[in-house]
Amino acid sequence: MSRTRWRLGLTVTACLVAAAVVPAPAHAEAVSDYEITLDPTATGATIDDTMYGVFFEDINRAADGGLYAELVQNRSFEYSTADNGSYTPLTSWAVDGTGQVVDDDGRLNERNRNYLSLGAASAVTNVGYNTGIRVDKGKKYDFSVWARATSGTTLTVSLKDAAGELASARQVAAKGAWKKYTATFTATRTSNRGRLTVAATEAAALDMVSLFPRDTYKNQPGGLRKDLAEKIEALDPAFVRFPGGCLVNTGSMQDYSEASGWQRKRSYQWKDTIGPVEQRATNANFWGYNQSYGLGYYEYFRFSEDIGAMPLPVVPALVTGCGQNRATDDEALLQRHIQDTLDLIEFANGPVTSTWGRKRAEMGHPRPFHLTHIGVGNEENLPVEFFARFQKFRAAIEAKYPDITVVSNSGPDDTGTTFDTAWKLNREGKVDMVDEHYYNSPQWFLQNNDRYDSYDRQGPKVFLGEYASQGNAWHNALAEAAYMTGLERNADIVKLASYAPLLANEDYVQWRPDMIWFNNHASWASANYEVQRLFMTNVGDRVVPSTATTTPDVSSPISGAVGLSTWATSAAYDDVKVTAADGTTLLSDDFSGDASRWQHTGGGSWSIQDGAYVQTDAAAENTMVTAGDPAWQDYDLHVKATKKSGKEGFLVAFGVKDTGNYYWWNLGGWNNTQSAVEKAVDGGKTTVVSKAGSIETGRAYDLDIKVRGRQVSLYLDGQLWSSFTDNKPAEPFRQVVTEDDRTGDLIVKVVNAQSSAARTAIDLGGAKVASRARVTTLAAAPEDVNTETDTPVSPARSTFSGVADKFTYTFPANSVTFLRIKQR
Repeated sequence: MSRTRWRLGLTVTACLVAAAVVPAPAHAEAVSDYEITLDPTATGATIDDTMYGVFFEDINRAADGGLYAELVQNRSFEYSTADNGSYTPLTSWAVDGTGQVVDDDGRLNERNRNYLSLGAASAVTNVGYNTGIRVDKGKKYDFSVWARATSGTTLTVSLKDAAGELASARQVAAKGAWKKYTATFTATRTSNRGRLTVAATEAAALDMVSLFPRDTYKNQPGGLRKDLAEKIEALDPAFVRFPGGCLVNTGSMQDYSEASGWQRKRSYQWKDTIGPVEQRATNANFWGYNQSYGLGYYEYFRFSEDIGAMPLPVVPALVTGCGQNRATDDEALLQRHIQDTLDLIEFANGPVTSTWGRKRAEMGHPRPFHLTHIGVGNEENLPVEFFARFQKFRAAIEAKYPDITVVSNSGPDDTGTTFDTAWKLNREGKVDMVDEHYYNSPQWFLQNNDRYDSYDRQGPKVFLGEYASQGNAWHNALAEAAYMTGLERNADIVKLASYAPLLANEDYVQWRPDMIWFNNHASWASANYEVQRLFMTNVGDRVVPSTATTTPDVSSPISGAVGLSTWATSAAYDDVKVTAADGTTLLSDDFSGDASRWQHTGGGSWSIQDGAYVQTDAAAENTMVTAGDPAWQDYDLHVKATKKSGKEGFLVAFGVKDTGNYYWWNLGGWNNTQSAVEKAVDGGKTTVVSKAGSIETGRAYDLDIKVRGRQVSLYLDGQLWSSFTDNKPAEPFRQVVTEDDRTGDLIVKVVNAQSSAARTAIDLGGAKVASRARVTTLAAAPEDVNTETDTPVSPARSTFSGVADKFTYTFPANSVTFLRIKQR
């Protein structure tokens, strides 16, 4: 996931088309007029069966406390400060009596390092996730524990909440060496606040304390949470990309062993995650918690098979990303990871007579999983170092498994130096497929529907592995839908696409937006989910070429106040001057007096020191102060800036309308590795232009920004750094037409992302069609958000009887509409 996402934490409520470059309605009335014309005789792109899928990353407690149905948190007492600074081995547990977590030779096994030593007449209670352990009246729950009790003990296991018993207690007699003990509960009441308690009459050692609902997805023991798995299945995804994401290419590349010091911050390595759950490694999750690996590679493969999706695993390339940006120079370690990748393919596809195929069979799946694609690396910000290692992985894979498609990537953003360098290397290396990731504003998605129109048809294909428009409101989903029409139109280039992230537990959120939200007792589909499901279940097999009229656009000059900010950095600003195009001074501040002309709208701590305006908090993020008139346009901004300390550089803003709408020149961003101009619209940021570069501490820089109309030029120490013109219209009316070979249906897909209805004359180009069409419509107010208790964005199904070779249909305001028309 890209660094662009790390700066988000926003709620977008403004209207979708409230940006500076906004197409105006064709008429002042509440209806705008459009035309769509099909050409059935022309040849459109073939759409592969794998067009749309899902990307699963363990973020927002998507695995433990989410899709993995285990109800006990920290079941093996492995939580550590390596996972989260607030964790202890007893996090989520409470001991009544005597008990301590021990790491010694009495452990269950070498890879399960910790266990609980519980004293006689003592008990330990687990709080589960969210508000507690959820149980439903009449449902069965399977308890298990590994116990060692030299002199014997009786374990009393109970489920209770504050109101009392939730199920009849169970007693288990344990004696001797480590052994697994089980019991079954039937809930007598429904509760979201259950607690699981294990009490011992005599001293005992406990590990892997577990409670699963019997009613899991497809009734698989120790399996997946049913409602979440079924929501994913209902999307009908063609592939599942897993396990990440930043989990794959961050942390140590060493294994989990005595030789490596039992490292707890490692990249996700598939061999850690298979075999009996009590023997699997534990690891710190990049997103700030522990991952038990109860949901591991075998489970990912099996789930992909269960929902009829192609598995698409991603392995580390030994170049870290997600802000870490380190290349591992250890050839032996690189070769070990390459061999691990070959072993992974054998685990997925090999015969039961092979080493890893036998392991798969021992886990209960003798049939192969039919792996066809594998990703190497994720969002590496060091493209040269990454590609050198990628080539070694690809050469080894192709030598042994020539039918496997090896997927490369283009870094964490949709443009910039890293992106350009990565794509150059991928083209020159004749890579089959490149994984692109980007998270941008709704306006960006409306502006860039044509992104793939100009891609080289003879070059690598595109896997759009992660994308989203930075919000879960309906206007975010509308913008994504508009963009998806461009993906389908370019299906000869874009072969795979998946929205991200997939899941979020509402009480453990590291990132938003997300497709499916949940807590310990309910789950709900976002507006974005409804758009994805509509497209995934109505793909079609080929594009029918079509054209549409567009919305006249009205472009106004970039206008706004100016601003100063920092991100995890202390910096000093001086000699700020804003001059109009005619030479008139609009603002001049050398900070020899006070800072009364500046309004503090962000975090941090600002004060005047030694004749400069200084932000002193080196940990604060987005510390914006602004000055001037939001109506200013056509001006020159000069600033002298000096970095005092911290991780990054400077943020100098222009065109500032308010706290959510502005441009800023981000110098030394991304942990002081690159610089960019970012545009914020309704709080969501998009990169306009970027290049590599860093800012030196203690050095004074002269920064100049020249704004003329919608053209901007930026100068660093008197030298032109870059320039751009931001005049691309955010077209709200988009469409694509596909044909379904199985049914013969024409599928007319129209997005109307504006506040007026779109009265549209549709010309089917002479196609012979039935007079009735099946219609699915998603329509809501732009700011609507689906929640646990309210789902304003839901599909409405109807029939339209006026279909002909030429007919008119009015698409509602703020809507996505699919017409399925039978051909005769």
